[in-house]
Amino acid sequence: MARPQLQRREIPDISIKGGEHLHHLIHRIYLARGITDFQQVEYRLKNLCRPDGFKGINVAASLIHQAIQSNKHIVIVGDFDADGATSTALMIRGLRAMGAVHISFIVPNRFEYGYGLTTDLVDELIKVNAELIITVDNGISSVNGVTKCKTLDMQVIITDHHLPPEQLPPADAIVNPNTIDDEFPSKCLAGVGVAFYLLACVKTALKEKNWFVANDLPEPNIAQWLDLVAIGTIADLVPLDANNRILVDAGLQRVTSRSSLPGINALFEVAGIDQKSGDSSAIAFYIAPRLNAAGRLEDMSIGINLLLTDDHAEAKRLALQLHKINLQRKSIQADMQIFADSVVAELMNKKELPDSICLFHKNWHQGVVGLLASKVKERTNRPVIAFARESEDSEMLKGSARSIQGLHIRDVLVEVDAQYPDMIEKFGGHAMAAGLTLHHEQLKHFQKAFSQQVNAHLRGQSINKVILTDGEIATEDLSLSVAELLQDAGPWGQSFEQPSFDGWFVIKSKKLIGENHCKLVLQTPDFLKQIDAIAFGHHPNQFTEEGHLNHLCFEMQVNEFRNRRTLQLKINQIMQ
Repeated sequence: MARPQLQRREIPDISIKGGEHLHHLIHRIYLARGITDFQQVEYRLKNLCRPDGFKGINVAASLIHQAIQSNKHIVIVGDFDADGATSTALMIRGLRAMGAVHISFIVPNRFEYGYGLTTDLVDELIKVNAELIITVDNGISSVNGVTKCKTLDMQVIITDHHLPPEQLPPADAIVNPNTIDDEFPSKCLAGVGVAFYLLACVKTALKEKNWFVANDLPEPNIAQWLDLVAIGTIADLVPLDANNRILVDAGLQRVTSRSSLPGINALFEVAGIDQKSGDSSAIAFYIAPRLNAAGRLEDMSIGINLLLTDDHAEAKRLALQLHKINLQRKSIQADMQIFADSVVAELMNKKELPDSICLFHKNWHQGVVGLLASKVKERTNRPVIAFARESEDSEMLKGSARSIQGLHIRDVLVEVDAQYPDMIEKFGGHAMAAGLTLHHEQLKHFQKAFSQQVNAHLRGQSINKVILTDGEIATEDLSLSVAELLQDAGPWGQSFEQPSFDGWFVIKSKKLIGENHCKLVLQTPDFLKQIDAIAFGHHPNQFTEEGHLNHLCFEMQVNEFRNRRTLQLKINQIMQ
């Protein structure tokens, strides 16, 4: 396999309007990410996109208003990931604050019901006498489930952000920025972002009807739950466009000031992470995995109840439970990774790595195949689908797909389905991630069809891994103060990447910590500075000998230890 190629981000030869006060490095980084006006990084809630043009949102708000007024049983149908959990908790907290009394939630156990509002799940909704169903982070593909609901006179509101199929479900209202003719400008909302906008419109509708005054209810501030919106948005890896950055920034402010919900505070506590430095990376690497673990291995209701409780002791108990489940997830994933690594090593020993990779093992856990696919994709820079059985004795396989830049994975599955309509039972997803179900007998045929469509979409273009950086950095800018400026200039995330740099350093010392991490002391080639560094997932042997130069790609971090803040470089790639 070819070595990764280094590519530095292009910087247009212009100035950011209103950005004269910016540090020269921040100015350069913003330009490389398409920022041309300082207003694009002024993260004030008043700058959020208005809900005007958000198709279906006013109809949905009116239905919810009527349901609250009539004391109908409202049931939130969630999803079993962090976006689904935060969406569910947000809707329940918001609607309760607006006077909904008869409200509950149900999350389909992925091992029994699968994804979304399925016909089997409708049977469970019948048992609880659901009258208004609101899906969050799912439902846009649930044609059969919604049809069954309508035959039973249940009202259904779909709130989702996934790409819609050709046939939409016959819901009473659909709120999804990616539906045809929707004019809402921010198409990148996570499911929890869609729920946030709907709640804001429900509040407006109730206020116009003088609901809060008439019922002696305090008018709720929907922004108080932006911590939930931030976590769901970061965890779901949706692009951080300007609108999402405003939502995430406001939510992270609540997190770092410990104004967040007790359940979120408890997650930081059990993870051993300083909440004051709870940025996007902390959410992505420490909080989201613990929240996701419940849905992967057990029941996401544990995570939702954590986000719903206001009791600190209960929050700590549930957070510890999630922490234990996450440790179990890590153990399962490690065992699965051994087999995947052996397959990848075999592929890499060939002259040329295939353009797509499909993996399956009969003993794999379906709740963890998505993480496995991500790991293999990162190593190979190839689109990867990892499959597991639906259950121990099932002939149906659940696949989780992860893609690379330049390849829309859901479009590939659409083409496969169009060419072989009886091959895939069901599928859905985004440009970078998707899920599918097929019969075990179809696996080999699918692998071939998937490979053909990947090749057709790539049209022969090279897919060697490219390492994007913001270029070199002057020695005087390798400082704690600049690292703090970089931290404050976020939020960083998907499509608004964390600033990274490349440069040459002398290895002064290196040592192994843990099982496979390296602690280093680096010296700049001009001998003016020595800097601590950490390289996760790297062995000391991967670096040159002490006293020799290495070309490294890195991020600048603020390291806090015993109330002392220092600069630390996080090494992402060894180029030479």
